[in-house]
Amino acid sequence: MILVDTSVWIDYFNGVETQETNLLDTALSNDSVAIGDLILLEILQGFRSDKDYATAKEHLQVLPQFSMLSPEIAINAAENYRVLRKRGITIRKTADVIIATFCINKRIPLLFADKDFIPFTKHLNLQSVSTET
Repeated sequence: MILVDTSVWIDYFNGVETQETNLLDTALSNDSVAIGDLILLEILQGFRSDKDYATAKEHLQVLPQFSMLSPEIAINAAENYRVLRKRGITIRKTADVIIATFCINKRIPLLFADKDFIPFTKHLNLQSVSTET
């Protein structure tokens, strides 16, 4: 089971072929993709067309879903942010800190294209699905 970050889903829904979208396509065919509620929110709020929104919603809702933020994850996410900040690394989006922390805590590999996750792989043991990170 893997989680897939919004950055990869956006490319996937836009028909952009990358190493990450190819990995996503393979994982979807193997029924090994789950989605977090925060990622679902980020994906769905980006659709302009009602038709595209409805289609994506229908396809994404069949995936196993995780609730990504709890009091424990919130505290761990703040701690992870602070660890990276002390190393001179500032993560731009709180959502990315939550997603990375959730995956670290649950030991779920993350497929991502967003470079903000790289410090989590280097310093906090986030498991990356991609072979390049």
